[in-house]
Amino acid sequence: MRNYDLTPLYRSAIGFDRLAQLAEHAASNKGNSGYPPYNIELLDEHRYRITMAVAGFSMQELDITSEGDKLVVKGIKAEQESERKYLYQGIAERGFERTFQLADYVTVIGADLENGLLNIDLKREIPEALKPRKIEIGRSRLLDAE
Repeated sequence: MRNYDLTPLYRSAIGFDRLAQLAEHAASNKGNSGYPPYNIELLDEHRYRITMAVAGFSMQELDITSEGDKLVVKGIKAEQESERKYLYQGIAERGFERTFQLADYVTVIGADLENGLLNIDLKREIPEALKPRKIEIGRSRLLDAE
């Protein structure tokens, strides 16, 4: 895997340090293995869905936490009382922790577990003050005060 030096970006792009940190985080892939597999869907312009394959986990064994710009999904497998003897074990029964970096103004609106798939719905809600607005061309109010 390549390591990219983003130092020039820090020197020349003012205010984009968060973007560079996100790129570094994605490049390093800190602790996120390929388990469990997941999809990220774009449902419409402002809605997303993360679908994770969590076969063998019950609702009580799953924990979803949203804090700031991070979404953390944990699976904690309960201890089994009886020892099983497998001829072949293809279904992983280990715990996991998967972290997703959320963009600004993206919030979790709900989660559902159905048929071994965990669906987490997200929505981007941009505050009114940050939405584009039409600026009328004419005399400035500052000039009218004089």
